[in-house]
Amino acid sequence: MKKAGLIYWLFIICYAVQFQFSGDWMLLGEHTIYFALMPLVGVVILLYRKGITDSIFGKIIISAMVLSGCIATLNSVHMIESAMSAWGIWLYGAALTLIIWEVMGFWSKADGGLDKITGLVVNTLVPILFGGMLLYLWEMLTVGFQVPQVLLPAPSMIGTAFVNAMEMLWADFQQTFLKAVIAGFLIGCCSGFIIAILVDKVPFLQRGLLPLGNLASALPIVGVAPIMVMWFGFDWQSKAAVVVMMTFFPMLVNTLAGLKSTDRIELDLMHSYAANYWQLLIKVRLPNALPFIFNALKINSTLALIGAIVAEFFGTPIVGMGFRISTEIGRMNVDVVWASIAVAALSGSLFYALLAFIERQFTGWHPSIRVS
Repeated sequence: MKKAGLIYWLFIICYAVQFQFSGDWMLLGEHTIYFALMPLVGVVILLYRKGITDSIFGKIIISAMVLSGCIATLNSVHMIESAMSAWGIWLYGAALTLIIWEVMGFWSKADGGLDKITGLVVNTLVPILFGGMLLYLWEMLTVGFQVPQVLLPAPSMIGTAFVNAMEMLWADFQQTFLKAVIAGFLIGCCSGFIIAILVDKVPFLQRGLLPLGNLASALPIVGVAPIMVMWFGFDWQSKAAVVVMMTFFPMLVNTLAGLKSTDRIELDLMHSYAANYWQLLIKVRLPNALPFIFNALKINSTLALIGAIVAEFFGTPIVGMGFRISTEIGRMNVDVVWASIAVAALSGSLFYALLAFIERQFTGWHPSIRVS
C-alpha cells in the first residue's frame, strides 16, 4: 500500500476512535459535526476515486472538504472549556494535518505549464496552503493549551489587533518603509553600483577601496545607528543613512563579481570587433552581470528593512515600525507587536517578490531562469 493510502486509512481510524470515545467537541457550535465530517468524505473519495485530483476542479473540491475540517476544529477549540481533556480534537487535528500535507502535495504536482495563469495560480497557492497550515496549528496550539498572551498570542488575536490599529500601522509603514527603506535602498544600491564600475575601470582602487568597504559593512548597527541619529536627526533621514551603509557593500561586491564573470571567448570576440571599454561594458559585461546585480538587490531588500527597524530603536519620532515594537513591548501589548512584525514581514516579502519578478523579466535568457 502506498504512503498516501496509509495516511487515508489512518485518518479514517483516528476519526472513528475519537468519534466513539471523545467526540463531544463535534457538538459544540452550529453544524460543527457536519464540517468535521467533510474531510472523512473527501478521504473516502480519494481512496476509491484516485483520479479525482488529476483535474483542478477535483483538487478544489478536496481542498474545500479539508478546509471544512479546519473550520470545525477551530470553532470547537475556542468554545471548549478544557481542550486538554478533550483528546479527541487533538487526535482529529493531528490526522487532519497529514491530510493537509497530502493536499499540498496535490497542488505542488499540478501541471502549471498549460497556460501562464494556471501556473501562476498553482505556484502561489502552494505557499499559501503551507502558510495556512502553520497558522492553523499555531491557533490550535495557543488556544487549546491556553498559552499566555505575553508569550505567544493566537493569530486571531493578532488579526484583531491588526484591524483595530490599521491606521497606526499604516503610518508606521509610511515612516519606515516608504521613506527610510526605499530611500536608503535606492541610494545604497545605486552608489554601490556606480563605485563598482569605477573600481572596475580603475584597478588600483580594488586594493584601496574594497578593504574599506568591507570594514564599513562589518560595523554593527547598534553602534552606527546612534551616530547617524546625531548626524542626520531623529527623522527618517538617519534611518536611511543606516540602510545605505548596509546595502552599499553587497551591491559593490556582487557587481564586481558579475563584471568578472564574462567568458574570455566573449571578450576576445568583442576585442576582434575593436570594441572600446564602454561598448564592452554595456553590451556584454553588464548583461552577464545582471544575475549578480539582482542577487545583491534581493539581499539588500531584506537588509534594508532590518536596518531601518533596528535603527528606529535608537531615536525616532513617535511613529515607525521599530518605535512601535519597542514601545508596545514595554506596555505588554504583545498582539500589537506581532501585528507590526506581520506588517514588516509582509512588506519585506512583497518587496523581495517584486525584485524577483523584475529579475525574471530582465534575465529570462539566463539558464537558471529558463530551467525554473
